[in-house]
Amino acid sequence: MRIQLAQKSEADELLGRNPLALLVGMLLDQQIPMEWAFTGPHTIAERLGGDLTAERIASYDPEAFAALLAEKPAVHRYPKAMAARVQALAAHLVEHYDGLPENIWAGAPDGKELLKRLMALPGYGKQKAQIFLALLGKQLGVQPSGWREAAGAYGEEGSHRSVADVVDAESLVRVRAAKQEAKRAAKAE
Repeated sequence: MRIQLAQKSEADELLGRNPLALLVGMLLDQQIPMEWAFTGPHTIAERLGGDLTAERIASYDPEAFAALLAEKPAVHRYPKAMAARVQALAAHLVEHYDGLPENIWAGAPDGKELLKRLMALPGYGKQKAQIFLALLGKQLGVQPSGWREAAGAYGEEGSHRSVADVVDAESLVRVRAAKQEAKRAAKAE
């Protein structure tokens, strides 16, 4: 299945072939529109002059990396803070997974352990980890036993709760509508 989170062909192509791009896009997916967040890895790759690697990002001068993310158009609303988070994520991957994000899920014996590994990533809390786990299961075929349960409501088949459920422009509209409805329900309580 082709990834269509950025809704831009070059950015989505990178997300589909580079697990680091997908992890970084998910990290950036807060306080900005989803498409902007998932276009971020492609923008970073272009500004670095090539493909993304955890080693390259982790070893980049922090001030220079923050400036790279702040260039217009900025990669995120908060480029300096997000640059630090992206570098922390990359450093964690280098230290614990040989710089290869796919090593996070390759050896996971079950969904519970995979969720634990994702939650240990810098910038990934429980909700972000569950959404990413659901994305892995629903769109990339990474389905260790118990993955749906570990992903919680985000793992439900046929749901439209998160980026894990966005496969085209129509499903993006459905996810946005579901999020707006959830916000309205929360306000009503």
